[in-house]
Amino acid sequence: MCGIVGYVGPKNSVPLLLEGLKRLEYRGYDSAGVAVRLAGGELAVCKRAGRLSNLEEALEADPLAGGLGIGHTRWATHGEPSELNAHPHLDCTGAIAVVHNGIIENYLPLRAELEAKGHQFRSQTDTEVIPHLIEEILKQGGRSRADAVREALRTVKGAYALGLVFRDEPDVLYAVRCGSPLIIGVGEGEQFIASDVPAILNRVKRVIYLNDGEVAELRSSGVMLTKLDGTPVAPDIQPVTLRAEAAERAGFETFMLKEIHEQPRVLRGLLDAHVRKDGAVNLGEAEAWLESAASGLERILILACGTAHYAGMYGRLLIERWAALACETDVGSEFRYRQPRLPGPTLVIAVSQSGETADTLASVRLAREMGCPVLGICNVPGSTLLRESDAALLTQAGPEIGVASTKAFTAQLMAFALLAIRLGRLRGTLSDAQERELTAELARIPDGIHRVLDRQDDIRAVSQKYFECYNALYIGRRFNHPVALEGALKNKEISYQHAEGYAAGEMKHGPIALINEFLPVVCLCTPTADEVHDKMISNLKEVEARKGRIIAVVAEGDESLRDIAQDLLPVPETREEFSPMINVVALQLFAYHNARLRGADIDKPRNLAKSVTVE
Repeated sequence: MCGIVGYVGPKNSVPLLLEGLKRLEYRGYDSAGVAVRLAGGELAVCKRAGRLSNLEEALEADPLAGGLGIGHTRWATHGEPSELNAHPHLDCTGAIAVVHNGIIENYLPLRAELEAKGHQFRSQTDTEVIPHLIEEILKQGGRSRADAVREALRTVKGAYALGLVFRDEPDVLYAVRCGSPLIIGVGEGEQFIASDVPAILNRVKRVIYLNDGEVAELRSSGVMLTKLDGTPVAPDIQPVTLRAEAAERAGFETFMLKEIHEQPRVLRGLLDAHVRKDGAVNLGEAEAWLESAASGLERILILACGTAHYAGMYGRLLIERWAALACETDVGSEFRYRQPRLPGPTLVIAVSQSGETADTLASVRLAREMGCPVLGICNVPGSTLLRESDAALLTQAGPEIGVASTKAFTAQLMAFALLAIRLGRLRGTLSDAQERELTAELARIPDGIHRVLDRQDDIRAVSQKYFECYNALYIGRRFNHPVALEGALKNKEISYQHAEGYAAGEMKHGPIALINEFLPVVCLCTPTADEVHDKMISNLKEVEARKGRIIAVVAEGDESLRDIAQDLLPVPETREEFSPMINVVALQLFAYHNARLRGADIDKPRNLAKSVTVE
């Protein structure tokens, strides 16, 4: 959840650390801090509670300068957000500084043991045990600092990414990974560490993705890797494929709004990558593996968390319909705690924007132990999920900086549509003609989203009527049930307006008690020309009878609900199976303008962080 940056080289590290932290603030913004080795040999620390701007102001008032430094922006786990609990943390002597992302599970017994030996702790965090552990090992003599780092971490349990600097080593930056993401930026005469590539996009052209259990020693001259037992590791240096401008707002007032508007381009990119000119789907690097895996397949399990879980619910419906396969979904945070049973040949599909979601990764590892092959659907090349999957389907959405996911979600929906079509063809449940018909309709989706974006002013006008309401209900059926859940989640995340998403048929089983003249009910009513649409109209009649305020997402030109709904949000009509990719954009904009009118910090909603790398 937290963001880490580090630098070693000939330049002043402070501006580079602040630059990186600005690009990582979406990972946490409870506090921020830096530790810098000054030219005179002192290890100086500056940290502040609250947003990064508070740290910037402090450093402007009292500047620091040095070619070795680490920085951190925090999402609090252990210890309240405060200056005292902000990173970096020091040992007793002030000779070791550490920044950390993750959770040290055995920090309480370690802390008690260290306090019994005379160590004094200043914070409530789990992180602070690490510099004290290293200090204690070095006291015993006979170990290098690198050896002490490795020895200390062999006693630690939990997930962590660490950046460490020593007062007495002016040209060495240490980085360690175990369960939390950390990359090395390889420069010319300078090296960087960061939690994510966007932090250093404009500084390096090559990166190393650290693997679990690896310790890196970075010097101006180069990088050396070892395992925790000291065994050397050959660095796998890869080129950076992202463009620096992808992590900029590009004139939009927020990253979230920019990312909403990027969705047509993102979906076109996926279609261009995976749909041939003859209309056939080809999944690229995953193609050969999927052909083999599909032959004896009996069951699919989709694992994900949060927004990605709703994408998985949509994927399940498509796979059942077009591939005629038994398919289930589960949230990663529950799967491994319920003694799951995976009978017969089961394919696990794991979905994560970042590829670093701790609960999803833990569930994937359990599934692999049970002998299941894993297909990862992910947005980040080099992520842990993709490295631990048997095959990967990259969503290619580019950096998503806004904490509330938008383009990553629609890219996941498109990925599932392509996957379900391909599985249908491999299993013989879809014909060539059906495949061409489906991909031709998919090709029209980006233009449909453009038309929704063109109606932003109309959606803002609807938000103007409802942004002061305390609660909202979102309902949908079949393929639009996951969209109702996602729409409600977006509203909760960024506007702090309580909202609940429900399958419309379940409304009678409780939520109907909430309906009165003050409750907006957002209804996904794009036509399906079957009994489900008729049932949806019946649900609206139930809301109308109780004086609820209906906001209906309808197909362009559909005036049939004009007498029932207080407001209509028209969207381009498409097949029911693909309507979620268009409908959700209207709900994203609705939530966005609710949040804007309520004065919320849209890109940095309270208590949230982009990547949930702790359980």
